[in-house]
Amino acid sequence: LGEYGLRNKREVWRVKFTLAKIRKAARELLTLDEKDPRRLFEGGFWEGNALLRRLVRIGVLDEGKMKLDYILGLKIEDFLERRLQTQVFKLGLAKSIHHARVLIRQRHIR
Repeated sequence: LGEYGLRNKREVWRVKFTLAKIRKAARELLTLDEKDPRRLFEGGFWEGNALLRRLVRIGVLDEGKMKLDYILGLKIEDFLERRLQTQVFKLGLAKSIHHARVLIRQRHIR
């Protein structure tokens, strides 16, 4: 809670739930056959890989780690690092993580 300036446990639970859904989808795709059209579209290596591309687009997964196995290794911290509040603090726009939250809340940063 303190490192990322979260207000309450509900914010942690929300991220945990999102991560659980993504990992469940990856596990389900890994159980499918390599040539299964659904696996090729949703999580294949070169073809469609919708799940992997989405995670790369939001910045949780690196371009070089575009395999389903890497999704299972994701942690809550990977998602919390991508929050606007954390980014504002890391870029030095705010003096503290709590100050970053105040700036966002007061609409100085959108």
